[in-house]
Amino acid sequence: MKIIIGTDNYFPNVNGASIFSQRLAHYLQKHGHEILVIAPGRQLTTKQTLVNGVNVFGLGSVPIFVYKDFRWTPSFVGYYDMTKVVKQFKPDIIHIQDHFYIGASLVKIAKKLNIPSVGTNHFMPENLTHYLHLPETGEKVVTNMGWRHFCSIYGLLDVVTTPTKTASKLLDNVGLNKPVIAVSCGIDREKFKPTVNGDPLREKYKLPKVPTLLYVGRLDKEKKVDYLLEAFADAIKNVSGHFIIAGKGAETKNLKEQIVKLGLTTKVTFTGFVEEADLPALYRTADCFIISGIAELQSIVTMEAMASGLPVIAVNAMALPELVHHENNGYLFELNDTQKLSQYIQNILSNGALRQKMSQNSLEIIKKHDINNTINQYETIYTNLKNTS
Repeated sequence: MKIIIGTDNYFPNVNGASIFSQRLAHYLQKHGHEILVIAPGRQLTTKQTLVNGVNVFGLGSVPIFVYKDFRWTPSFVGYYDMTKVVKQFKPDIIHIQDHFYIGASLVKIAKKLNIPSVGTNHFMPENLTHYLHLPETGEKVVTNMGWRHFCSIYGLLDVVTTPTKTASKLLDNVGLNKPVIAVSCGIDREKFKPTVNGDPLREKYKLPKVPTLLYVGRLDKEKKVDYLLEAFADAIKNVSGHFIIAGKGAETKNLKEQIVKLGLTTKVTFTGFVEEADLPALYRTADCFIISGIAELQSIVTMEAMASGLPVIAVNAMALPELVHHENNGYLFELNDTQKLSQYIQNILSNGALRQKMSQNSLEIIKKHDINNTINQYETIYTNLKNTS
């Protein structure tokens, strides 16, 4: 099939939605489909490029001032170019990843040209509103406006998907009067696995030979990494341990200052952004993954950690309990219970047998999230739409 994937959030952006879109394009192409991605380019003029072997039609764009890594295609630039390239490519399916300008435009073009359309939701306002620095009432207004706009676009689609059952229920609650199919983002279990050698990265970052926690992801406000540091500081009063923080974001400076205040300068390693090729080895430098993001519609990094054989300590919020089963492959903690989180950290760092048991349970749970299952599900959705259009 010929498939267009449309998104306002693509390479080189580093977040779950962008990574999912990149992997979806890659694995669909690997399965023999012809893929064209339409996304903001990295310059003012429109240009088609290859990104990891996938054709990307990069629309002319400008940086977004609140987050410099992201770029935005103004409406007067993109609609004509998108219409032209859709007509030339003649896709069987258009699959959007968000309801912003490119996604919204492609839905309208799909309707106009009678092309079946699919949309996957990765949207959570909490991932965006904190950049605006609004008072609580202002955030609520912006959140409600965001969901209304989302429903106005996704309500036009032929099929709506989202990564988890939790995320599907969320869409019911915000007024999307449409069935939603839960399809996991998926994980490449041939790439992320317990047999990967982490020693080269242990040497690179000069990591001590002690039980180690790992966080991978954006260092932004809603990820609550500051809370993890507080609990870790309390835990290592009683156990030996180290904490690796991998990623970049607006909170980097604040987190580094917090580490100094907590006396953790020799107990925490900041790696900065870690390239995709090094991620499988990074997970194997650690003994346990930890995450406290409150707006996770699934969490690709948690799945990567589980496929790598790690126990997981996760906040009991949004879709994380679908992956982390309390006292089975890890622990779930309540966000404001620092004492309990500290105890969970101590339990895992001090008990090798417990880590091994939880590791095996993570590997068992993650099996159903194999990327090939995800691609097969999307192929079925596409085929059914194509046959009924």
